[in-house]
Amino acid sequence: MTVDDDQLREMYRRMTRIRQFENTTKELLLRGELYGAFHTSTGQEASIVGSCMALRSDDYMVGTHRSHGHPIGKGAKVDRLLAELMGKETGINHGKGGSMHLSDFGVGSLGETSIVGSGLPVATGAALGSKMQGSDRVTLCFFGDGASSEGTFHESLNLAALWTLPVVYVCENNGYGEMTATRDAVAIEHIADRAAGYNMPGVTVDGQDVLAVYEAVDAAVRRARVGQGPSLVETKTYRFENHAIGLPIENYRPAEEVEDWKVNRDPLELYRAALTERGWDPIDLKEIDEEVAGEIAAAVEFGRSSATPPVDAAYTNVFTNPVPIAR
Repeated sequence: MTVDDDQLREMYRRMTRIRQFENTTKELLLRGELYGAFHTSTGQEASIVGSCMALRSDDYMVGTHRSHGHPIGKGAKVDRLLAELMGKETGINHGKGGSMHLSDFGVGSLGETSIVGSGLPVATGAALGSKMQGSDRVTLCFFGDGASSEGTFHESLNLAALWTLPVVYVCENNGYGEMTATRDAVAIEHIADRAAGYNMPGVTVDGQDVLAVYEAVDAAVRRARVGQGPSLVETKTYRFENHAIGLPIENYRPAEEVEDWKVNRDPLELYRAALTERGWDPIDLKEIDEEVAGEIAAAVEFGRSSATPPVDAAYTNVFTNPVPIAR
C-alpha cells in the first residue's frame, strides 16, 4: 500500500476537521445554540477518515446515529452541516434533518438515522442498485458494535454475500452499545469473526491508527470494485465523550479507562507522531490546525446568519403528491 503526501495531508485535515467540529458543536449545544440529542464521534476520527479515504468521490457511504463525523470524513462542507444542526434553511437538509439525520448526496453520503442498525439494509440496497446498473461504485456502511446483534446486520450480510454485492461493512467497535459494555452483550471477542458465517473476509484493525484502517478498508474496497463481493472490517476504537452530550449517566465506564484512551490512544496525537516520524514538520501540521479552525469559525457565523425555514417548509419534501393544507 502506497499513500502519497497529498493523501496523508488530507487524512490529517479531515481528522482535525471532525475533532474541531465536534468540540464546537458540544460548546454550542451547552450554550443553548443547538438543540436535541448530540452523539459525537470524538475519538473515532481515524476509523472514519481511514475508511472514507479508501473511497472514490462517487462511492456511497451510510452513517450511524453518531453521525457528524461520517459526512465530514466523506468530504462534506462543514458550513452547511453546522447550519443543519442549527435548524437553518441553508442546512444540508434545509434544517429538517438535524444531528442524527444528515445526508449529502453531493459527496455520496446517503444519510444516517437514529435507529440502530437501520443503515445496513440501506447500504446493501445501494450496493444492489450499483450492481444492477453495471456500475463499479462501492458502498461503505458504518455501524456500531451494538448494531452487529441486530437482525438487519445478519440479513444484510447474508444477502450481500449471496448476491456478491459491492459493499464494505465497517463496524466501529467503541466498546459500548449506549451504556452496555460490548463484552456483556456479544459472545465473541471480535465482531469481524462473524464474517465467517457469511463466507466473506473479516478483519479486525486498530481503529485509532488511520493508516491501518485505510489499508484494511482499501483492500476491501478494491475487492468489492472488481466484483469479488462484500467484506467486514472491524475497527477497535473509543468515543471520548459520553454516549450523548449532557446524558446524566456517566459511571458505566471506569474513569481510568476513559482517561487512558484520551491520553495514550488519541488518534490525532498518534497520527501526528506518525507523520513526524516520516519527517513532517510540526509547524506544517499546526498550520492545518489553524486553517481548519478558520473553516469552523466561518461555519458558525454562516449558521448564525442564516434564516430559519418558513412555517410552510414543514409541509415540503414530505409526500410525493402533497395534499393541500387547509388553514
